[in-house]
Amino acid sequence: MKHRSSREFFAYWDRMRGNASAPDRSDIEPSAVRELLGDIFVLSYDSEAGYPFRVAGTRVCALLDRDMKDRSFSALFSPEARGEIENLIAVVAEETLPAIAGLTATSENGETAHLELLLLPFSARAHAPISLTGVLAPFETGLSRLADFGLTSYRYLHRQEKLLPRAIRKLQVARGFMVYEGLR
Repeated sequence: MKHRSSREFFAYWDRMRGNASAPDRSDIEPSAVRELLGDIFVLSYDSEAGYPFRVAGTRVCALLDRDMKDRSFSALFSPEARGEIENLIAVVAEETLPAIAGLTATSENGETAHLELLLLPFSARAHAPISLTGVLAPFETGLSRLADFGLTSYRYLHRQEKLLPRAIRKLQVARGFMVYEGLR
């Protein structure tokens, strides 16, 4: 993660989830991330509506030059990138797997802007709509009215798996040639 807002919000989200794959939406306290709220958004997991914004921070709305509540997130992307961003959102929401992406967009004066997108899932609750949160943060300042977003890169953020003490002992004992059972 390159942007400070992404790193700080991910660290907070990670603390709130503890040992779970994702925190509950009610575990996220806005006052704890007060300085980041302008870059944070919440999306509804509704593919037919284009994953509309439920909440969008002031800097996100300023970048897009309008209030984004109930507007489609995927419609921000160029037709070529729309399918890819929708697949990314689906993996984050359905697999409860966070993702970080590099984006480009075109500003109102025709220049290319570079942004970072962090997508974080919430744990699913019975009889409650699925939603996800994240950060949309530009690297340049003074941008507004961005359009035609494109996806330049992305990766999923897997949690480091801890080795069990038994596995660590086996690795300490094993030196040189190692036989794995069940493989041919």
